[in-house]
Order: sequence, then C-alpha cells, then structure tokens
Amino acid sequence: MGIQVTAGATLQCSFGAAPGTLQVLPVNRVLCGTPAATIMDNVPMVNVLPFGTCTSMANPVVVAATAAALGALTPMPCVPATVAPWAPGSPTVLIGSLPALQNSSKLMCMWAGVIQVVAPAQVTTMTA
Repeated sequence: MGIQVTAGATLQCSFGAAPGTLQVLPVNRVLCGTPAATIMDNVPMVNVLPFGTCTSMANPVVVAATAAALGALTPMPCVPATVAPWAPGSPTVLIGSLPALQNSSKLMCMWAGVIQVVAPAQVTTMTA
C-alpha cells in the first residue's frame, strides 16, 4: 500500500533537470495537514509545475533548439504536457469519489517523460 500524496509533494520528470512541486487545490475539502491529492490532480501549470529544463527529443521546442544548434542537444524550459490522470490510484481510498494519489503513482507527459513522486509531503502527526 502506498503513502497518500498531499500538496507540496516533490515530483521529478525523467527528462526534467530539476524537481517540481505538486499543487493541490482544496476542492475536495480533504486535508492531511495540507490538501490531499487525487489521480485527477494532473493539470499542467496548475497542479504539476515545471521541472527546470526539458531534454526530451519528443518535445518540439527542444527539437527546434537542437536543430538550430546544429545537432547539439539544447535543453529548453520545461512546460509539462500531461493529458491523462495519474496511474494507478489507490484501490481502497477515495477522495471526493476519485481514487487518492499514492507515492507509487506515475504520470505520463506527452513529450515521453515519466513523472513520479519523490517525496509525498505526507507526515505522521503525533498527539500527546
């Protein structure tokens, strides 16, 4: 069983140069200290923030820059292009009728990158 992912989780793309952050809007009104994420928290530039520069040759901006540099790979700013939900979601936990996002879930970018959760931002709270 995976760990619940919340707002502020650290993400990494296989073609990104830097880690990104997951933003979760509090629309489902479920908090784990911060808003809990679902598999539908996959919107580029809203939920999934950029990963520095992109090195994927499937990204047309990187291809154009590389062609202009006479074939030398030229990374360009990352703009995530995600169109499908995170997969797989939690098989047992629903948040607002959607499967919860777990740290083992992956998100595919149209430019061939695989986005994964590096740090889920979920912490254990101890009470006295």
